[in-house]
Amino acid sequence: MHSHKITMLLRSALAAGCALAMCATLAGCSNGSDSSRSDKDSSDSSKQTVNMDQISGITATGKLGEKPKVTFKTPMTVQNNTYAILQKGDGDTIQKGDRVCAQGIAINVKDGSELMSSWEKNTPDCSILLSDSNLKQIEPYKAMIGQKLNTSIAFGINDSNSANTSYILVYTLVSKSKDLTRAEGDQVTDVPANLPKVTLGKNGKPSIDMNGQGSVDKQITQTLIKGKGTKITNSMTAVVKYTGWTTDGKQFDSSWDKNTTFDADVSSSGQIIQGWKDGLIGQTVGSQVLLVIPPDKGYGNKASGSIPANSTLVFVVDILAAY
Repeated sequence: MHSHKITMLLRSALAAGCALAMCATLAGCSNGSDSSRSDKDSSDSSKQTVNMDQISGITATGKLGEKPKVTFKTPMTVQNNTYAILQKGDGDTIQKGDRVCAQGIAINVKDGSELMSSWEKNTPDCSILLSDSNLKQIEPYKAMIGQKLNTSIAFGINDSNSANTSYILVYTLVSKSKDLTRAEGDQVTDVPANLPKVTLGKNGKPSIDMNGQGSVDKQITQTLIKGKGTKITNSMTAVVKYTGWTTDGKQFDSSWDKNTTFDADVSSSGQIIQGWKDGLIGQTVGSQVLLVIPPDKGYGNKASGSIPANSTLVFVVDILAAY
């Protein structure tokens, strides 16, 4: 059971019914919960107003931090925008800004059968970043703030599909970490002199001197800072900050300017350009990488936004986390 599938189950609840991110302003989504407190509480890393109704009649037993045995009377009816704390954990307190890893079980509420589980293959979902922006958009994430590790939380999901499959998704919060804010590691000293020259601002944003760099037929991947974290494999997602230029020195995009990160899924087809896949796999968290990408591994003979057709692309990428 791949962790991405469990993640998709949780996020599918956001699109069904009314969007959970809008429940603070749409009457009827949360049965009159006091949403006016949300902004005030969001500044507290251990307290959030959760605009979700409670699920009743569901319990869980078992050793904390292990796969729980979930019990409820079947058939059961669940609605989106519902949750229940099934087991209170005994670990460190989860705070705003944490990246949380959770093991998940999906259980059919019609007959209690297990639809999928990440426990058996130990593939937790570590995509859960409790950032300000995510907390505004993904209501279930608020239920995790202030909980302790090894807490198990149930979410009700009522799928509007032909099979009418409604289910309980039980997340057990098993670990947490903090993403880096910029590359941290050892400066690489043997960078070839003919490559573009990268200079970093105080906040870590790169600027570049192309140093005569022209178009290339083969990709150049050069580590500039070697991080000491997890190595990126072809089944992972890298959390990055980046800036991209064409070889004439024109910047066409930068997550630094938007103060955002990007989750680059190197396992999927079409989510990122091939040059990023080739350049990120094998790198480590904390690293900064210079990528010079030929057109056939970028956008080819088609223009993309401000990027002309047949462009060689130059990126500087900081790898901040991976899951």
